[in-house]
Amino acid sequence: MDLAPRPSRSIKHFFMVPVCSAAVLCAAISVHGGISGIGAQRSVGGVMIDAAGVVRSATNDEKQEFAGVLRQTIQPADGALNEATELRMISLSGLQKAISERDQTGQPISEDIEFLAGLQRIDYVFVDEDKHDVVIAGPAEPWKLLDDGSVVGTVSGDSTMRLADLVVAMRSVEAAREAGISCSIEPTPEGRRRLQQMLSRVKLRPGQNPVALEASMKEAFGPQMIQLTGIPADSRFARTMVAADFEMKRVAMGLAPSPVAGLPSYLEMAKNGRQGAGSNPRWWMACDYDAMAKSDDGLAWKLSGRRVKTMTEQDLVSADGTVAAGGRTDKMAQAWADKMTDSFAQLAKEIPVFADLENAMDLTVVATLIVQERLGEKAGLDLSTLSQTENSIELASYGVPRSVDPQCSFIHGRNGWVVTASGGVDIDAFSIVQKQSAMPELAQSRQAALASATDRWWWNQ
Repeated sequence: MDLAPRPSRSIKHFFMVPVCSAAVLCAAISVHGGISGIGAQRSVGGVMIDAAGVVRSATNDEKQEFAGVLRQTIQPADGALNEATELRMISLSGLQKAISERDQTGQPISEDIEFLAGLQRIDYVFVDEDKHDVVIAGPAEPWKLLDDGSVVGTVSGDSTMRLADLVVAMRSVEAAREAGISCSIEPTPEGRRRLQQMLSRVKLRPGQNPVALEASMKEAFGPQMIQLTGIPADSRFARTMVAADFEMKRVAMGLAPSPVAGLPSYLEMAKNGRQGAGSNPRWWMACDYDAMAKSDDGLAWKLSGRRVKTMTEQDLVSADGTVAAGGRTDKMAQAWADKMTDSFAQLAKEIPVFADLENAMDLTVVATLIVQERLGEKAGLDLSTLSQTENSIELASYGVPRSVDPQCSFIHGRNGWVVTASGGVDIDAFSIVQKQSAMPELAQSRQAALASATDRWWWNQ
């Protein structure tokens, strides 16, 4: 099995590092035309993407093979990084310097840099005008490799943040301003039309199980296409969104067992309900943050909230197979969305790609905050190493996820058929950053965090 990424021409050195759950694919990195950071697999969050861009679940053998490769390359945290802390500061100035030093000495990106010193979440952003720096801060832990290839914190079990995602988030702010950051896995109009035609001819006999028709329904439905906006489609960030969307659909539709006791599949919840013809539930994951708290001088910021929520509405399918937003929600579909939102923290521990998605949202909100509030300019810090594509960190290119073989479930209710097939991810960081609230006491938090700085690019309070 080929585990090699397709690097840019300037990449020289590789080492393998996982980036999502279960044998993940992450982007390789080169710095200033010379250094490569991270090599990768074709699997993200336990989801394989083949050479043609077709998405499927990775087998247990594939996951174990990836994990075996990774065990030979990943070094555990050592020294002070081997200690968990409730608040670890990351100097973006120091991080850029550490990356440049690896470049100048011809060394690959090290684990402490790629894993952002074990950062698990971002709770604060501080501007240090005196040292010309922007500092991000949150809980951090040593990292460990799970048997399926996931890299998580040794204490919480949550996924560890990645440099590759931070780079994509920083680079994508302006593109997201125009188009947003989103992922969706959608049936084609032709597939919907073929399925409608088929279902119009189906007459179930009393007591007949519609499961017997599932194979022919899927054949009529055909492959579902992946749509991405706002970020490079060949990035690790993009594959994280695709994998999270894929796994959400499988849990919702009962195609994979739910690992959380309080989260049944939608099919289990809706099998005895009234189903309206021509409307189909859609779910997507979106940001769920409180207002951005800030100090009076705008030099300290705090992120809070659940981070991720699940949304739903009904798709209205026309006779030609095209879809329009129904503008309404189904009571049972909303109940399932609420259950997934409430279960998200536990679900993310069982399926780490959901925790990776949460991390990607944090990084996107922080990158948007830095750009929107001009925090780099306030600090007098040039962030081009992280944010610019020219003469800075260069991400390797990977095969683009393009389609999914039919992944859908069917219910024949009292009023008609329901096909559950559509889903997605929507990261609207601008609306989060624009909603702000005053928290004067953040100035003291900033002062304490900056006063505890050491000569490293990261430190604990």
